[in-house]
Amino acid sequence: MKRRAAVEPVIGHVKSEHRMDRNYLKRRVGDRINAVLAAAGYNFGLLLRWLAELLRAIIRAFAETVPAQKIA
Repeated sequence: MKRRAAVEPVIGHVKSEHRMDRNYLKRRVGDRINAVLAAAGYNFGLLLRWLAELLRAIIRAFAETVPAQKIA
């Protein structure tokens, strides 16, 4: 039950945000393709957010190591 409680909000989000409410592909193969593509899109969004946070951390670390220059 704990696993189900953790997964259901994700499924609801994928259904509403990644066009799984209406399947435009035919038959069972279409259902499977739609689910895989929606999951790939969801994971790609997670990856983009992770990369953005990594870039922010790198820029922050770089800004802290470079001494401020005085304007003459």
